[in-house]
Amino acid sequence: MLDIKSDFPSLFDKNIAFLDTAASAQKPKIVVDAMSDVMTDHYANIHRGMYKYSQVTTEKFEAVRQIVKSFINAPSTNEVIFTRNTTEAINLVAHSYGRAFLQKNDVVILSEMEHHANIVPWQLLREQLGIIIKVIPITKEGQLDYKAFKELLCKNTKFISIVHTSNALGVINDIKTITKTAKDFNADIKILVDGSQSVVHGRTDVQALNCDFFVFTGHKLYGPTGVGILWGREEILNRMPPYQGGGDMIESVTFEKTTYKNSPSRFEAGTPSIVDIIGLGFAINYLQSLDMQLIINHEQTLLTDARHALKDYIIYGDVENKAPIISFNVEGVHHSDIGTILNQCGVAVRTGHHCCMPLMHKLGINGTVRVSFGIYNDANDIDMLLSGLNKARKLLL
Repeated sequence: MLDIKSDFPSLFDKNIAFLDTAASAQKPKIVVDAMSDVMTDHYANIHRGMYKYSQVTTEKFEAVRQIVKSFINAPSTNEVIFTRNTTEAINLVAHSYGRAFLQKNDVVILSEMEHHANIVPWQLLREQLGIIIKVIPITKEGQLDYKAFKELLCKNTKFISIVHTSNALGVINDIKTITKTAKDFNADIKILVDGSQSVVHGRTDVQALNCDFFVFTGHKLYGPTGVGILWGREEILNRMPPYQGGGDMIESVTFEKTTYKNSPSRFEAGTPSIVDIIGLGFAINYLQSLDMQLIINHEQTLLTDARHALKDYIIYGDVENKAPIISFNVEGVHHSDIGTILNQCGVAVRTGHHCCMPLMHKLGINGTVRVSFGIYNDANDIDMLLSGLNKARKLLL
């Protein structure tokens, strides 16, 4: 088991069981210090400064592309684009690729377990272009219905946007099966994978997944807010129009015509979140220093123990292939009441629909209590959770 709580200033020597990592992870001291160092030692804007501060900051900033490239096994740093978060990355693809290459009656396939960030951008595109959205249903166990998915494919299917790991259920989708099924049907179908939860809990290889786009966010990865990643195939990115216009993404500008750089600069208009991006690089390096297999083993042990401890509760998506996320309810008690009492006991959980209202509707509920584990959690956190739940049941039942 990992014993690294002392690396996290917000958790060390404090009586709190932080069980909301799926929403946003706590930050290790090495990330906090690295960001502080940039701001106190050599802060400057990047890329064009001819002085030392700018050159040092630019070097650290661009080094993060290489870190991300290695982290997800991307072929080139030219394919690593910095965004504000996963939401902006999906919107970038939907509105840049979508408006350029999709047209009326083209089909985009989503799933019933998508986060709102992977639903609303495509609905906006439907309003603008008249595309058709089809939805992969889930089974009663909470898994994708792969047979139904295959039946949704048709000659007009042009794009699939799918979550790798459900933020609400923790269910891990078989992306390789999805990409193979789709590409065998039509090799021109483009596939985006939302990896916001999956990159935190397992190894990621975008080439093995055989997707065309992969997105994730920094703040769930023990890094800061304000930074996300869009990976895309370089040949596709360089055919996509810019998502925003401004400085640093242009070759030349006149009032008659502007020409644009290739990826990644084409999609990074204006001054980026310099300090946050550098912080993300340190977060990824910290995570990799622990060894991903060790992290997987640690979190799966916590998941197994927690599932056993919560066996008397109503658990949703209680399947074998699962990330360390558990959504459950206490029969006869509102999830918000449970969360309030757990907070009084020093236990931080998430309650509500988890930005997955269509999924909650399919399950016939309006929300759940969600427990999500990170690398800093331990058996004591599960004990605090159970103690808090026992108190809640005594008070509310």
